[in-house]
Amino acid sequence: MVLSDSYLVNMKSDVRYLSSDELEGRETGTEGERKAAAYISKRFEDLGLKGIFHSDNSFYQMFKKTIRSDPHSALAKPDDPVIMGRNVGGYLDKKAKHTIIIGAHYDHLGYGGEGSLYVGEPAIHNGADDNASGVAIMLAMADLLKDKDLNYNFLFLAFSGEEKGLWGSNFFVDNSPLKLDDINYMINLDMVGRLNEERKMALYGTGTSPAWEKAFKKTPNPNLNFTKQESGVGPSDHTSFYFVDIPVLMLFTGQHEDYHRPTDDYEKVNFGGMKDISTYLGSLVMTIDRMPKMEFTKTKDESQDAPAFKVTLGVIPDYLFDGQGMRIDGVREDRPASNAGLLKGDVVTKMGNVDIVDMQTYMKALSVFEPGETITITVVRDGDMVMEKQLTFLKTKK
Repeated sequence: MVLSDSYLVNMKSDVRYLSSDELEGRETGTEGERKAAAYISKRFEDLGLKGIFHSDNSFYQMFKKTIRSDPHSALAKPDDPVIMGRNVGGYLDKKAKHTIIIGAHYDHLGYGGEGSLYVGEPAIHNGADDNASGVAIMLAMADLLKDKDLNYNFLFLAFSGEEKGLWGSNFFVDNSPLKLDDINYMINLDMVGRLNEERKMALYGTGTSPAWEKAFKKTPNPNLNFTKQESGVGPSDHTSFYFVDIPVLMLFTGQHEDYHRPTDDYEKVNFGGMKDISTYLGSLVMTIDRMPKMEFTKTKDESQDAPAFKVTLGVIPDYLFDGQGMRIDGVREDRPASNAGLLKGDVVTKMGNVDIVDMQTYMKALSVFEPGETITITVVRDGDMVMEKQLTFLKTKK
């Protein structure tokens, strides 16, 4: 399966609009979120999809969240602010017993605030990769599948409130218009717009059903290099579905220095990569269409093994790195790593007396050291140069 250039044109248009300044960062409960939702619902309508929510079969599933002024109180106060958000869903009815969900969150951080990694005056966080890219591929899948002869129904879901704590996806699984037992599986597209030169893409949730590996083996691969994580738990909307025993799969092309910053803009998106990912996903879905309903399996929650650490290096890890150690994908200014002279691309192999072999050992190492402590950190630079640096952790976490 190869997608035509028309899909690429539409993906560019979708990302361009959703990440434009006009939408002011698409924060849940704002006018920008409402404009984005209207755009997505119109795209669903133009593709011939139907609404599925409420008695009027709306494209919108409204939800509200009360922000408690006293987080320790079990009850909200009358004057606590309430945020209204909306999920947007388009249903492709193939008259089948079971339904597949393909989802992506469309909200982002507005002008920054909580969750932003930007330091400075408030600025629009356009979120081109996070997550206009995921919405664009979701819409491409709706376009691709709408005229196919399929054995499953499809619900294409754009979630709001993901950045606030999975508000929209949590609300959906608690108030689903579909019987949860009738949902075959859920695919989550989150930050799929920065396929790198190594063409690495992470697949999360591969252990939530034995059917995933069977499907991967049968699906043609357009030269994508996959890293796989079995766990169905992670900081995105697929987690909400995993916790109600639905097999999940999340696609992710990795973090970068523009993550949760105003610089996550349209011009930096790899649209050729998005087309290749869409081609693969379309083939994967068509492969699974010939398979019986998936069996759900529980997975180990790796996040439970990560202790609360007391210090930070001030780096962005390369979550797609599958070698030994923790490769640095970005270094923040005036933090321990930058002060010690560490650079993007360095691979941390030892911190003090702790050997670093992967992300788990890296996170565990951060629980060993104290604020203000100085350690020797060992890194490999440019593939073969082993270097030792003196690194001092900040006395207060930032």
